[in-house]
Amino acid sequence: MTATDDERQRIRERKKRELRQQLENGTESADASEPGTPTEPIHIEGRDHLNRVVETHSVVLVDCYADWCGPCQMLEPTIEELAAESDAAVAKVDVDAHPGLAQQLGVRGVPTLVLYADGEAVERTSGVQDKATLQALIGRYA
Repeated sequence: MTATDDERQRIRERKKRELRQQLENGTESADASEPGTPTEPIHIEGRDHLNRVVETHSVVLVDCYADWCGPCQMLEPTIEELAAESDAAVAKVDVDAHPGLAQQLGVRGVPTLVLYADGEAVERTSGVQDKATLQALIGRYA
């Protein structure tokens, strides 16, 4: 096994434990504070909120966007589908509402996507990406 395979296996095992705990406790919440993966994007309300989401979920795709951005609007349906279909939590950061957070995330243009795995930013991409590309990106860590 390579280091990447070891990391994936560790993330999978953690996710299994979280899901087992969730089933044993009888909770089925899509809230960002619970271990289950939400099926809709989580709208981030600040740095602390983003930190909680990243700590709660083993894989998080963060979409940094602006309402006025054409490419962001083009990407929106893909983001919605990924939230519904993938094992990753999907979060959205409005760069106009949260410019300080956008700066901390290193956003220089929108859309910018940052992928977190096990609490660490592991991938970053800018511009419109197709669904298959984003699924493959998430698949490397989910």
